[in-house]
Amino acid sequence: MNEVLPSFDGLLEKLTTIGGSDLHLKVGSPPAFRIDGIVHRSDLPSITPADTERYLDEIVTERARTALESTGEADFAIGRSGLGRFRVSVFRQRGSLTLVLRTVGTVNGGFEALGLPAAIERLADERPGLLLITGPSGSGRTTTAASVIEYVNATRKGSIITIEDPIENLFPDNQSLVSQREVGLDTASFATGLQTAMRNDTDVIFVGELPDRDTVAAALRASETGHLVVAILPTFDGIETINRIVESFEPYQRQQVRQILSTTLKGVVSQQLIPRTDGNGRAAAVEVLVNTERVAEKLKDEESTPSIVVDVAEGEFFGMRTYDQAILALYTAGDVSFEDALSHATSTTDFKVAAQTRGAMSA
Repeated sequence: MNEVLPSFDGLLEKLTTIGGSDLHLKVGSPPAFRIDGIVHRSDLPSITPADTERYLDEIVTERARTALESTGEADFAIGRSGLGRFRVSVFRQRGSLTLVLRTVGTVNGGFEALGLPAAIERLADERPGLLLITGPSGSGRTTTAASVIEYVNATRKGSIITIEDPIENLFPDNQSLVSQREVGLDTASFATGLQTAMRNDTDVIFVGELPDRDTVAAALRASETGHLVVAILPTFDGIETINRIVESFEPYQRQQVRQILSTTLKGVVSQQLIPRTDGNGRAAAVEVLVNTERVAEKLKDEESTPSIVVDVAEGEFFGMRTYDQAILALYTAGDVSFEDALSHATSTTDFKVAAQTRGAMSA
């Protein structure tokens, strides 16, 4: 008897059971699962065009269907009882549909349970200002941002507004009142949502992304006017993040933007994930940049900004650390292998020297 494809929920159940992060449903290939950063094809039958159409029909929203028909692509989120929430990306390729689903990480247990440094809690307590969560796609930055909002929600009596596309984590009211707005459904754009939030007696604004200059400008304005703005950027580290923000403006505006950042930026948390040596998932290597007085002075000067990396490396007192310092700590603790640590380090030479200095590098 020929094996048949599982139901849609059956595929999601398998994804969660094996600890996968993504499910790929592509015509002509069997369902594939990304586990610890690597895509594995299953032994299931290959998917047909009718299969992807059937799977999509089970979950697609009216808005996403309209977007798909007009642009050939759409993004939305779904929830499944007992399985969790998933971000869905659907697009057409060679005339057929492809679906990619990513698990939305839970934030149960707080920062420590996620392996995040204590400095993030201190940054989450800041008010007002700008806190940026960055990292490459699939690095867990959305989960880290959600943990910040969950922490604020549990510890502060106030009002939180999130602006997302799509809404991923759901935040029920706790100590705070939480309103979640989806771009295209509840508000026209990220920038418009931010501008409206500033008029809605809001204490904390979470922005799922800063896609353009108007949104960046609105985020800076909100951080100047008494709000804590938590935002996600797809940048690698703190210095790249600062440069990306400044360079999104016209040259004649950039010095003013630097001045605003020097007073409003609270910190930049950047992360990447590295496979654990025990095979049990991946460990978060987290860089933390805190805007101290010295960092603020360097933010104002384009030529001095690159040397902020030195302040990060020497800023343990303030909770700062570089990627390489974070990776070295994971390696010396035995959480990641030397080979994986080295492949994720920003400077392989410096990392080898640091590992030798600590006596952690094997001969």
